[in-house]
Amino acid sequence: RDVNYELENNSFYPAEQIFLGPIFNRRIEEIASVHKMKMSIYDLNGSIQINSFDKQFRIYYSLYGPLQSNGYKRKFEIFKEKISSKILQELKNNEESKESKSLESGKISQFSYAYIKDQNFNKVGILKVEYIQDNSQEEEELSSFLNRLFVVYIAMFCLAVVFAYFLSSYITRSLKSISEKIQETKLLQNNQRIDIKDATPEISAIVEAYNQMIDELEESAEKLAKSEREQAWREMAKQVAHEIKNPLTPMKLTVQSFERTFDPDEEGIVEKVKDYSQMLTQQIDVMSSIATSFSDFALMPQKNVERIDLVRIIKSAIDMFYENSINFKSEREEIYLNLDKNQVTRVLNNLVKNASQATENEQEPKIEVGLEVNKTGVILTVKDNGKGISDADKEHIFEPKFTTKTSGMGLGLPMVKNIVEAYGGEISFTSVIGLGTMFRVVFPK
Repeated sequence: RDVNYELENNSFYPAEQIFLGPIFNRRIEEIASVHKMKMSIYDLNGSIQINSFDKQFRIYYSLYGPLQSNGYKRKFEIFKEKISSKILQELKNNEESKESKSLESGKISQFSYAYIKDQNFNKVGILKVEYIQDNSQEEEELSSFLNRLFVVYIAMFCLAVVFAYFLSSYITRSLKSISEKIQETKLLQNNQRIDIKDATPEISAIVEAYNQMIDELEESAEKLAKSEREQAWREMAKQVAHEIKNPLTPMKLTVQSFERTFDPDEEGIVEKVKDYSQMLTQQIDVMSSIATSFSDFALMPQKNVERIDLVRIIKSAIDMFYENSINFKSEREEIYLNLDKNQVTRVLNNLVKNASQATENEQEPKIEVGLEVNKTGVILTVKDNGKGISDADKEHIFEPKFTTKTSGMGLGLPMVKNIVEAYGGEISFTSVIGLGTMFRVVFPK
């Protein structure tokens, strides 16, 4: 408004663009000072005519007037300044334009352009207004606000952590007690019920469910203990029956062979009958030992350790099978160890019987029993050329009740393993499908 007023009310110059300098020479600084901004006036081509901040120009203009303006412009390089073509184009399209320029310390220099018009709304010049937008204070206040907000958030977070800790401690106190009780819970022991006062409904429901579980667990434990005792006796009965059947098989074969080959007039018949009698007596002693041991479950099978000739015991046990496919070889004529001869006989009977069953379908069955001595012990081997053991069955071969036969209870090899390990020995085997199996028993010296 002040610019338009000055243009319309000056009494010396007409309102034309060539007189913009003289018109605003005296008043432009005052107008700019009132509005606290820098002002520049250009002609319509964008060439500067006068500004509010170049005092030397205004003094020169006052002394020499507009006739010397060309000389003035040649003298002062600042008047090479022109409005950019981009701004001029925007003014033609919109009659006003703005641009900005960033300064240091968060300040922004804003420029506004607008046409200067006479009373008939004819364009006579261009007004440029420059003012500094200082955002440093706002940025400082924003930074201060963010810092305070950060401190508040940190304080609230710390309070929330402390509150959550105490709240969780209160809530989990009962859960911790329940957890400790659950960890101490065992099937075969007297478990204690949980008694918690002033607990939440959810915790009370958990405690009630746990106490109910403890009651049911005690009932299940009693049933399980009873079932285990019954199962133990059933397993014991199966093992005894299996052990009794083992010596019965060679006894039956011996009697049948004796019946077929008995000739009262045969030379040496008395010694032969005596050998048969000794074999039968030995097997009967084995069965008697099993029957005696059955009376005491904890001592089954009871060891009767004595110094025995292992070679003689094994020969006697092999003779009971009366099979031509069994060959026995020992690197020594006598090998003495402190063992129970009945248990050694059981071990050999089981291994030879298994080998015999594995070679049933072979045209030329071979069972090789061997004894050898090394620095640490005596090694008993039983090797056959039977069908072999599959890889899937190898890891289960010593498990109770595991068997690959259509008959039998799977207690033979587990019993053999228990006997051997009771003397501090070890048993192992190697097997190839279609080639056979070899069991290796080591009795320590």
